[in-house]
Amino acid sequence: MTHSNNELSPEDLQKVIATIDIPTCPGMVSDAMEEGQKDEPDLIRLAEIISSDAGMSAAALKLANSPLFGTSSPVSSVRKAVERLGTKNVLCVVVASALRASVTGLPAAWLEQFWKRTTMLALASSLIARRQYGISPDAAYTYALFHDAAIPLLMRRFPNYGEVLEKCRREGIMLNVAEEQYYPCSHPVVGSLLVRNWGLPAILGQAIRFHHEKDAYDLPDRTLPGGALSLIAVTQVAEHLLSEILDEDIEVGNDLFARALDFLGISGDDLDDLRQRVATAIESAAN
Repeated sequence: MTHSNNELSPEDLQKVIATIDIPTCPGMVSDAMEEGQKDEPDLIRLAEIISSDAGMSAAALKLANSPLFGTSSPVSSVRKAVERLGTKNVLCVVVASALRASVTGLPAAWLEQFWKRTTMLALASSLIARRQYGISPDAAYTYALFHDAAIPLLMRRFPNYGEVLEKCRREGIMLNVAEEQYYPCSHPVVGSLLVRNWGLPAILGQAIRFHHEKDAYDLPDRTLPGGALSLIAVTQVAEHLLSEILDEDIEVGNDLFARALDFLGISGDDLDDLRQRVATAIESAAN
């Protein structure tokens, strides 16, 4: 696959689709998205959809009682959780739970750790987006969930992918660099196709496709709209801050982190505040 051009050719797309088993969008997600996009969504109907799945119910309750919706009165029913979260955040829960359930065929312990980190990153990205003008927290949450969702798909497809991951962690190699060296496709490309398959907003797919490109912050708006770049920047800041806690960064690196801070206009004092807020949110979510 060529890496000299930011746009994928039809041949490249066919090669990816033929190589990787990309999950289709579950009917439950389609139903929830159809309801959520109505002018007047029925929260009772959304609560029924969520209640039909134990994992989805648990995720809704956990998010509703998380620091993002901090309150002294925790909710214990899905109906109350849906009312507190609102339509957009409910859709985040539906998509997140379905995405997690769609990836199978890998060791349970590895998947649990992967989704735990992904959820922490989504919470951190949403928290940072809330403090930025014009960036949707729920879009940041969904983007963070999906931007690396192709990693387990690649691990399932390529037997040595786990070894390459460990090599990256051990030697400090950026994951996208290793993927270009060893595989016919990368997780940003597969992730953008996954988003397309699930019928999610095109801006999410654009952000996923370019989130490892070194020149992302220099691309014209017609290639990478500012809204997509905002999602990339917020999540790169969140991921770098998360890596400080977990002592692992094979995704962002110092250069992209600096570009993200500059793009968002985050000062040193602002960063210290965000660092503390992210650490607190992650600690609360882990309990």
